[in-house]
Amino acid sequence: MWLLVKNILFTVLVPAAVGVYVPLWIAGGPIPPPAWGWRTLAGVCLLTVGAAGYVWCQSWFAIFGRGTPAPIDPPRRLVIRGPYQVVRNPMYVSVLLVVLGWSVYLRSSPLLLYAGALWVVLHTFVVVIEEPSLRRRFGDAYVQYCRNVRRWMPTTHRS
Repeated sequence: MWLLVKNILFTVLVPAAVGVYVPLWIAGGPIPPPAWGWRTLAGVCLLTVGAAGYVWCQSWFAIFGRGTPAPIDPPRRLVIRGPYQVVRNPMYVSVLLVVLGWSVYLRSSPLLLYAGALWVVLHTFVVVIEEPSLRRRFGDAYVQYCRNVRRWMPTTHRS
C-alpha cells in the first residue's frame, strides 16, 4: 500500500507538473472545449497514449522493480520487461507524448517548443546522470540491455 502511495505522490508532483501543470500554464488558461476535427482527435490520441504509457511504465516499476520512478526510491531490480523491452526510456517518451498531445490539441507553438526543450533536458539527464548510475547499480545486465534496446526509438528486434 505504501508503495502505491509513493508512486501516486511522485506522479502528482513531477510528471503531472511537467506534462500537465506547466503545459496549461504555458497555454495560458483553462482547457477549451474540443473543436472536433482531425487535430483535436490527434491531440487526444497523443494525450491518451502518453498517459496510458506512463501508467503502464510506473506499474512495472512498482510490481516488478519494487520501487518508484523517484530517484530517492528507485526500483530494486532492473526493469527490462513490458514497455522497457521496446525502448529504454518509455516513461519519458510517454510524458513527451502528453506534452505533444497538449500542443496539438491546443494548437500551441509554444508548447511544441517546450516539448523540444523538455526532450533536450531529458536526454541530457539520461546520458549524464541516469545511465551512468544504472551502469554502476546493475553492471553487465544494464550494459547488455543497452546493447539490445535503443534509448529513444522503439526497438523492433532483440538479439
